[in-house]
Amino acid sequence: MAEPKKPQAGSTEVTPVGSIELVALPDRTVSTDTMSTRRLRSEDYNDYSSTEATPDGSPPEGINGFAAPSAYQRFGESNGTTWLQTLIHLVKGNIGTGLLGLPLAVKNAGIVLGPLSLLVMGIAAVHCMGILVKCAHHFCNKYQRPFVDYGDAVMYGLEASPIAWLRTHAIWGRYVVGFFLILTQLGFCCVYFVFLADNLKQVISAANGTTNDCHSNKTTVLTPTMDSRLFILSLLPFLVLLVYIQNLKFLAIFSMLANLAMLSSLLMINWYIFTGIPDPSNLPLVAGWKTYPLFFGTAIFAFEGIGVVLPLENKMKNPRQFPVVLYVGMAIVTILYISLGTLGYLRFGASIRASITLNLPDCWLYQSVKLLYSIGIFFTYALQFYVPAEIIVPGAVSQVPAHWALWVNLLLRTCLVCVTCLLAILIPRLDIVISLVGSVSSSALALIIPPLLEITTYYSDGLHPITIAKDILISVLGFVGFVVGTYESLWALATPPISNTTSALVQ
Repeated sequence: MAEPKKPQAGSTEVTPVGSIELVALPDRTVSTDTMSTRRLRSEDYNDYSSTEATPDGSPPEGINGFAAPSAYQRFGESNGTTWLQTLIHLVKGNIGTGLLGLPLAVKNAGIVLGPLSLLVMGIAAVHCMGILVKCAHHFCNKYQRPFVDYGDAVMYGLEASPIAWLRTHAIWGRYVVGFFLILTQLGFCCVYFVFLADNLKQVISAANGTTNDCHSNKTTVLTPTMDSRLFILSLLPFLVLLVYIQNLKFLAIFSMLANLAMLSSLLMINWYIFTGIPDPSNLPLVAGWKTYPLFFGTAIFAFEGIGVVLPLENKMKNPRQFPVVLYVGMAIVTILYISLGTLGYLRFGASIRASITLNLPDCWLYQSVKLLYSIGIFFTYALQFYVPAEIIVPGAVSQVPAHWALWVNLLLRTCLVCVTCLLAILIPRLDIVISLVGSVSSSALALIIPPLLEITTYYSDGLHPITIAKDILISVLGFVGFVVGTYESLWALATPPISNTTSALVQ
């Protein structure tokens, strides 16, 4: 086996994917969202895990097709993460702004169909994560590599395909994953722009009517303020300055502040939901078919955490425990999604809005919740932005003279932030932009690609017809969700929203 690379002192890794992130610093606890910024460039990935091939060259089978525990070997990295740390990182890597939009997603599906669909989507998501890990193990064995990232796995899978055209164009698999990764992360940044603008606008609009009474049942009349698009534009210079911070140690401090702010906000949101759920008998069991694609886009946006699984498994002290960690962690995430989505819809009914924070009463306590979560999202923007910046900026900087490198770096970062700002201005509706990003990019990474990867990887070894049928079914359903969800999101975007000058009724 090839000698693994020695890690450089003070090296850092960052992992994307849509949510709450921490920067992984040496000899410190690392977060799911901070370990794979360079997963599209695995030659820079300092890791020491590998797998041991069975006599026939295929990965030994264990739980759900994962490599058996005896197949793992570790080289060094005594400071790897424990199973509990990995579990925490996995849960945090799947929780972000999409969580706050799930009550509206349940409304778009129905009070019965919504939770059932979230359960099915959670099962499909964790199954696709398992497929990706299994295929990565297979290629680690085959090519004697210490680590295979998502892009590498797809490229090697196409090289193993029985179709000659796919084998000769295998490198495009890596490019496709990189494209959807950039699209997803910049999409998250657009969502953050709209989320910040909506919450800040509501707080400022209700400032004159904000009281200490959090149990009032009256509707608060909002003071006219700027258009939400002007709020988006006003955030631009602050976020541009934020992304100029390229030192991961400084970003780690901001990330910790973001996590504390979000955790405090979520605790207060759940407390408010549980304190007054009305009679749900008037809520539809199944919503209209036309709004279900919007549910799909929002739900898959929330579940799109597949990019964190390979770096997490690779960073564990004992990778044999990862299958259990994956199932337990995703079970926690799925239960949290179903409970908040369902109870949030039960609490606010037909008045539920794009983010549940917008339904909170206009008292100082819950106005502070909106501000706390907004602060967390503001700092998280820099971490989500780090991923596409690390893919795009270095290649462009390498093409210019050294004395222009810094200016080109800052210019590209500014342009990328301006692009996300412009897209947010063009799509200033939080529910639509979440559904659109989920349908377009998240569905590809989470549902469409992994099953096809399993087919191309193991087809020559003789896949069972049932496995092939299962993989095709998942990919087809993901593709249908991609097409229909994108169409319905664009159609809803073209439909003028109903104007509402008052806040939601606090029940």
